[in-house]
Amino acid sequence: MPLQMALDDRKQVLAELLGIKAKRERVKAIEAEMAEPTFWQDHRRSAKASSELKHLQNLLERFEAAKTEEDLSELEAETLFDEDHDDASAFLAIHAGSGGTEAQDWAEMLLRMYTRFAERRGFKVTELEKSVGDEAGIKSVTLQVEGFRAYGLLKGENGVHRLVRISPFDADKARHTSFALVEVVPELDRLEIEIEPEDLKIDVFRAGGHGGQSVNTTDSAVRITHLPTKIVVTCQNERSQLQNKEQAMKILYGKLQLLEDEKRRIETQNLKGEPVLASWGNQIRSYVMQPYQLVKDLRSNFETSAVDKVLDGHLEGLIDAYLRYLAAAKRA
Repeated sequence: MPLQMALDDRKQVLAELLGIKAKRERVKAIEAEMAEPTFWQDHRRSAKASSELKHLQNLLERFEAAKTEEDLSELEAETLFDEDHDDASAFLAIHAGSGGTEAQDWAEMLLRMYTRFAERRGFKVTELEKSVGDEAGIKSVTLQVEGFRAYGLLKGENGVHRLVRISPFDADKARHTSFALVEVVPELDRLEIEIEPEDLKIDVFRAGGHGGQSVNTTDSAVRITHLPTKIVVTCQNERSQLQNKEQAMKILYGKLQLLEDEKRRIETQNLKGEPVLASWGNQIRSYVMQPYQLVKDLRSNFETSAVDKVLDGHLEGLIDAYLRYLAAAKRA
């Protein structure tokens, strides 16, 4: 009996932390939206709402059925997603570091890793921009990852990823170290930042098709530079220049919002320094394939020898460890 009382008390506290009552109301609101005659005409809106509804229903079912310590511990992981944009979809960009083909191949390996992870989670992945390597791999790619909480799950991937392996492109079978930069920003539903038109430099150019071939007959690709911050975003996937501009602006808004959030955090905590996005000086994780196998996150210190599994998109252990590291840092 005392054990059951302790579990009941813990479940009651967890209900408050998770906002169970509010989530039940949110389910009703989404179901009411779905009953509207025009709801399914907006495919992006309906897909996002459906994804959120599925997640909430699953969470509420798990909460109602939770009877053990293990059940409650698993549910407590939900409390780690407590930041403003955690429930949003995401834009994820990968940039190959210096090193030519070797680095570009590493960037493509990361593209496959994130695509597999997203697909396993039921997220929709769309390539918005892609620059292929001269011999193999990719120079850069930007993905739109649509689904409830895509940003909350992927935000910890921001930074430099380091690979150590015997190069398949080296006849001497020498060991090489390669780097790639990953950037993740939220796709915002509501905009809190104003952008002045004179702060933007907009260039249009001919988009390259698959394999780097210029198949478009119009200059539909768009590059936007935000002059005050020097942030540059590119989109070339959509058929029209207008659509590419809209997608590029969404990415720009997400990046500027993250800068504003970081600026507020620095001011609130009385820290020194300027807010910055993911940069080349920010190494977060190492993937070693030879002479031993190890993936290690340099922030949470989480490590695993299952390198192939991680590169196949099984990132849950790394993500959970990072979120717990982040929560502990906030409490410190």
